[in-house]
Amino acid sequence: MTGVRLDKPWRPLTAETVADLRGELGVYQLADGEGRVLRIGYAGGRSLFGLKGELGAALAAGEAARFRVEVTAQYLSRYEELLMVHKADFGDLPPGNAADARRRLGRLSPG
Repeated sequence: MTGVRLDKPWRPLTAETVADLRGELGVYQLADGEGRVLRIGYAGGRSLFGLKGELGAALAAGEAARFRVEVTAQYLSRYEELLMVHKADFGDLPPGNAADARRRLGRLSPG
């Protein structure tokens, strides 16, 4: 599966990097210090302050060491796509998305 992965560089999850974000809609990945994805999330129409707000909450909760984002108005379909890619690559969802295991996800077909 190439082309559908979120492959932007990881950024440290710090107050400074979160302050640089804008209140845009999109998807994000949270990771540990080694770059293992801990949770995939999105900032949607009901997210207070968009990506900035979502990642600020993750920072306050001490959820992760790194993050990366993708700004997109199609955040829900992109979110599900990233969950499907992760499941295809690793056989399961990230630990922080355990509640999404009940979600009916499609399957990606090999390219």
